[in-house]
Amino acid sequence: MSLWDELTGQPEAIAVFRAAASGVTQADAPQADSMTHSWLITGPPGSGRSNLAYAFAAALLSPGNPEGDEATRRQVEARTHPDLGVLSTERVIISIDEVRALVTSSQFSPSVGRYRVMIIEDADRMTERTSNVLLKALEEPPPRTVWILCAPSEADLIPTVRSRVRSVRLRVPALADVADLIARRDGVDPALALRAAREAQSHIGMAHRLATNEDACVRRERTLQAALGIRTVSDAVIAAGALLEMATEDAKAITEERDSEEREGALRSLGIEPGGTIPPALRAQLRSLEEDQKRRATRSLRDGLDRIMVDLLSLYRDILLLQLGSEVEPINLEILDRLREAAGAATPEQTLATLEAISTARRRIDSNVAPALTLEAMLISARRRISS
Repeated sequence: MSLWDELTGQPEAIAVFRAAASGVTQADAPQADSMTHSWLITGPPGSGRSNLAYAFAAALLSPGNPEGDEATRRQVEARTHPDLGVLSTERVIISIDEVRALVTSSQFSPSVGRYRVMIIEDADRMTERTSNVLLKALEEPPPRTVWILCAPSEADLIPTVRSRVRSVRLRVPALADVADLIARRDGVDPALALRAAREAQSHIGMAHRLATNEDACVRRERTLQAALGIRTVSDAVIAAGALLEMATEDAKAITEERDSEEREGALRSLGIEPGGTIPPALRAQLRSLEEDQKRRATRSLRDGLDRIMVDLLSLYRDILLLQLGSEVEPINLEILDRLREAAGAATPEQTLATLEAISTARRRIDSNVAPALTLEAMLISARRRISS
């Protein structure tokens, strides 16, 4: 099976990368001029940016086979291929030292393949100073090094970096494409896969989670019910606390187990028995690990809050469409009766104000405003009278 078969909803982008990989493996191919040393893959969250980047990397690293050979695909999936460099962070920003290390690694010649491929996920998390370090590598790249950057949009990178990459834009995948991928890859019922794809709004990663993780479904349902139950300011404050608690629990579930494993692994590598005393000379290394884990926890909490707000946007989008008499299918089809009740309890203008408040809250969370205050200010706009 071709490695491109595991991607979905992006036929135009796949065709571009497939042609470039074919040009690499066939020196006399007419597509040979489609290859370049630096690429930028942009698209909305969940569109498959990183999946496409790794598929292209596997195609470039597979000897003489643009469809990807099995051994190379396994190495790329495990991030263990000797000619693959990856920079992926779960922290708020990518540090300048991380980029410097990747740039240094990019200067080496390929060891087993025709190219050395360097991938930066979430390149939008680089500050301007960090981006300038990468810029030097893009301006004077080694002849056999290929850079692949991933970001939500071109505007998230500084202009000088944008001018030195070939940009490929992804679109929001169709619901049917996402549902088909989830059903085929994860082995779930097609009806469940379609519901997950709809509620995730075609976000592939979130659709996978909703289809395979019951806790994620419960969290989403509790989020919608909390918002629909707001009648007074005190209701809004209580709901804000509940949503923050849910996001915090979700973030802890994601990070706690990994943090514990990382600490145990670090202690083993330093030759320290579990529960043993840490020598003063080694405490700085563990302190650095703890600081990284704190940054990751902050990022995880922000991501959890953003997921909650995206779910709320879908809720009030459905309510607004009902108020306007639209025949577009609701995202939250399973609670259609509650949606109709909420639509009758407010005006379209009030619903639009709530949608704007949610968008403002997302910007405030990104700006490091206190989550509790942000959620309270957002949900106060969601007060509705009780329908008679």
